[in-house]
Amino acid sequence: MKTNIDITSWFSNSHSNGFELGLKELLYYKAKSQLLDLKPKGQIRSPQAGQYLAPHKGRGMEFAEVRQYQYGDDIRAIDWRVTARTGEAHTKLYQEEKERPVFVFTDLSNSMLFGSQLLLKSIQAAHLSALVAWSATQRGDRLGGVVFSEHNHHELKPTARDKGVLAFCHQLCDVHSASLKNRDQQSNSHFNENLRRLKHLAKPGSLIYLISDFSDLNDESFSLLEGLSRHCELIGCQVSDPFEHQLPEYSDAIEIQGAQASWTLPLGDKKFRDKFAKRAEQVFSTRLRRLSRSGMTMLNFSAALPLETQLAR
Repeated sequence: MKTNIDITSWFSNSHSNGFELGLKELLYYKAKSQLLDLKPKGQIRSPQAGQYLAPHKGRGMEFAEVRQYQYGDDIRAIDWRVTARTGEAHTKLYQEEKERPVFVFTDLSNSMLFGSQLLLKSIQAAHLSALVAWSATQRGDRLGGVVFSEHNHHELKPTARDKGVLAFCHQLCDVHSASLKNRDQQSNSHFNENLRRLKHLAKPGSLIYLISDFSDLNDESFSLLEGLSRHCELIGCQVSDPFEHQLPEYSDAIEIQGAQASWTLPLGDKKFRDKFAKRAEQVFSTRLRRLSRSGMTMLNFSAALPLETQLAR
């Protein structure tokens, strides 16, 4: 994993400023698509779902096992080395590769419009979404998605090749721009509403990346996620900021102004900082456990580091 990256050069090369989202910085991740491995972690449930392992065995691209020859097996698949060693005919079995779409569910809500160091969480979420999208296209997968905030949303039906990724990147920019513009407006979370949209879009066997801070979930959210996980493979990408885990030491108190309230943080008080860190650890660990129980494989990403430093291939 790379850690010695020059941040000034990275900002220049990636065309990012950390708080506004532009198309160029999403195109940047096309050249980084090999950072992600979209190979499924388990068998897919849909027998109709191009490049993934189906649960039945036959002749295909991925070797599965060797077993004794059975009547009807293709003689071209006989493993002559094992046959010679055992004295009995054995044949090679393969898992057939099947096609399935990749969906990206991107949360650009108000809670994501926060960043204390490198990027807003929403910008990192958009970068990660673009990386998943380009990786899917490089594998020949069709891309679908849902991008949303409290203020608007976009849906993308599974679309092949770069056309789908470009449409998705434009959607990311549009939703993020609206979210920034309306960040001071109070509005309820639309997370569950957009999960229901995703459920209608994603067919059984789909691979779904859900990218969010997952800070505004309720029992209905977890129920919807459990329902999705029965038919699709879910990868949860939790984006957070270091400030949410550990307050920095500072001699003065600082005032935080949020969209709906303001509060004072006594950063010079060590007991307060320790209490905050302990509480934050409890909140994050509880959230991760519930998300995992909902059927998601969870990954954590920081908004304070470029993705290149957090992904190793």
